[in-house]
Amino acid sequence: MEKLTKVQARRFLLCHQGLLGPYIFKGSEGILRYARQAGCIQYDPLDVCGKNAELVLQARVKGFEKPQLDAALYKDRQLMDEYDKNMSIIPLEDWPRFARLRAERGARMHSAQAVEAVEKRVLAHLEKAAYACSKDLPFTEKVDWSWQATALSRAALETLYTRGKLVIHHKKNAVKYYALAEKMLPEEILGQADPFPDDFAFECWRVERRIGAVGLLWARPSDAFLGIHGLRGERRRLIFDALTAQGRICPVQVEGIEEPLYLPAAQLPALHAAREEGRLRPRTELLAPLDNLLWDRELIRRIFDFDYKWEVYTPVRERRYGYYVLPLLHGERLIGRAELRRDAKNGILHVLGLWYEKDLPAARIPHRAVEACLERLARFNGCGAVALAQDGGFAEKQI
Repeated sequence: MEKLTKVQARRFLLCHQGLLGPYIFKGSEGILRYARQAGCIQYDPLDVCGKNAELVLQARVKGFEKPQLDAALYKDRQLMDEYDKNMSIIPLEDWPRFARLRAERGARMHSAQAVEAVEKRVLAHLEKAAYACSKDLPFTEKVDWSWQATALSRAALETLYTRGKLVIHHKKNAVKYYALAEKMLPEEILGQADPFPDDFAFECWRVERRIGAVGLLWARPSDAFLGIHGLRGERRRLIFDALTAQGRICPVQVEGIEEPLYLPAAQLPALHAAREEGRLRPRTELLAPLDNLLWDRELIRRIFDFDYKWEVYTPVRERRYGYYVLPLLHGERLIGRAELRRDAKNGILHVLGLWYEKDLPAARIPHRAVEACLERLARFNGCGAVALAQDGGFAEKQI
């Protein structure tokens, strides 16, 4: 079994994620390359200083701008919205592989009878119209839904989307516009059969894919496996054993962690390179709260000695830091975190709080690199100034 120090494990993970050394993902092609490597990028609609998927890409893809993601999703259609690790963005070519998940989730949707009663009318509407949102349909009566009652028009569109009859044509702010899958997807994608002979093979593929999305994972309960239904106890162990026996994943031992971690077998050369690699040029990046690297918070705590919780859903009185706080990476360690908020009206990125790790000596805080990182994120958000909270007010700097 391969053995790694924590420093080597950090280096491998950061190199694998494209977060250390020179950028390996660049421009529009880099967006697609990273999405294919990761398998999925988790989507979240909150937009405090950029949506989660946008923040994931801005930390990795040189020159990335927000319109490029929309173009990849809704113009070039190389990526698409699909349920995977909760709501996610996946490469278009993976859509046929999720047929089982669409069938399984589609069968569990609420108000199925009410939706089926209007399904033909919804599909007929979309035969004529290029796309539609819930307000474009006349079904305004309320029906049972996951959290609370909702309009039948919304329930019908989301159910047909979940079952694969519709895809998301585009989004306008938080509003989803749907179109017929047969109009939007290439025939070679639509015509592909489910490639998996059974549920176990499908689950093995998904677990292997999630390991690759992070770089290293263990065979224990983890938020990195969200959305893989029934992945518990013995079932999870059987899947890891099968993937290991087939040579698709390899165990490694990291100092201080008793149980083995696993990486995709295809990444062994990269692991060896990271282990032998000398010091790489450090980068300073702010990471998305649902960044692929951070999917398993306990693993990050053990490898990076960094305790991170996204407190957006934590009651205000219980928060340690703030509402929308991003981890701050410098070189091979997570050195702190920042609470940010975009003021679009005035073109200012407010830094409401900036906290460095307590064991980081003041003399080693890379102030200039952090300042440049904040300015880069401000420009990414269309802001011309950064305002840093200071002594009860803000110190504003034009960029």
